[in-house]
Amino acid sequence: QVQLVESGGGLVQAGGSLRLSCAASGRTSSGDFTGWFRQAPGEEREFVGCVWRHGGSPLYADSVRGRFTISRDNAKNTMYLQMNSLKPEDSGVYYCAAGDKFAITWSDYNYWGQGTQVTVSS
Repeated sequence: QVQLVESGGGLVQAGGSLRLSCAASGRTSSGDFTGWFRQAPGEEREFVGCVWRHGGSPLYADSVRGRFTISRDNAKNTMYLQMNSLKPEDSGVYYCAAGDKFAITWSDYNYWGQGTQVTVSS
């Protein structure tokens, strides 16, 4: 089992920045692929980006590419999502996920955090 805990959400004005963290514990070797998803009220969970813990470039959704950056600190078993130039449409609950394959579909991930709320005001 892998436990994931997100933090760093909050309220920010449009154009601002936030950095989310996702700390993993437990059998972290079961979650070599980690990703970020978000979900707005009444909407489906949406892929934001993902990365392989052992290297390589992250993959981003078109809607966030160039504004969001995923990074990892494997020594801390932590993944980050740096969000810049935030827009109101970026609002939602942000979830981190871990699994055993590179995927952009939420159902392909095995483990999920509880989510952290991001609200971008206009």
